Amino acid sequence: MRQRGAGSGLRIAARVLIPLGLLLAVGGFGYFFTHYQGAIVMSESMEPTYRQGERLVIEVIDTDEIRRSDVVLVTVPSRYEGRPVLQRVIGMGGDHVVSDGLRITVNGTHLDEPYLMRGDVAPATGPYDVRVPEGRLFLLGDHRWNSRDSRFFLGEQSGSAAASGVIGRVHEGVAAPVVSGGLGALGVLLTLVGTGLGIGGYVAGRSARRPLNPPRP
Repeated sequence: MRQRGAGSGLRIAARVLIPLGLLLAVGGFGYFFTHYQGAIVMSESMEPTYRQGERLVIEVIDTDEIRRSDVVLVTVPSRYEGRPVLQRVIGMGGDHVVSDGLRITVNGTHLDEPYLMRGDVAPATGPYDVRVPEGRLFLLGDHRWNSRDSRFFLGEQSGSAAASGVIGRVHEGVAAPVVSGGLGALGVLLTLVGTGLGIGGYVAGRSARRPLNPPRP
């Protein structure tokens, strides 16, 4: 029966751990960075839901995944100096959005908005009655009296913004980002451990093959 050389067990472990670690690292971090990104709330317009300075995880989505009430990070080239802003989706393409300055209806249904900032005594804008063009979104801030949103641009396609400008929506849960990031970190760890074992096995094998010095007469 052939006897294994010194360090062979370490080298075998390395051949298992290194590919596995690389697979987990590429898959975990690859999924995280293609599906999520970080953002910092830069204004008070989404209070009390999200406060200025708060760090958020943004889930990258396609336009067909956008839903009413989503809080999205969106860029509107003609507004906000091109900077991305956080706003809530109130109406989508084809929706009829009507407000008396305080209450909102969408397609004739009263919109319940428990997320709004309370305590203000006057609306920031007057009544409006708009039909959202296809492929566009009517967006408002939760701090309705401190948000420069679709209400201030009613002359530009009913104040709407292109759905294609949406970068992603706020991701409330932490499970998916944590799991994907954790798998990536585990993959890096396994790769490093496997590399160390491989080096140890190589050194052990070299030491075992090194000829002993003959005894002095």
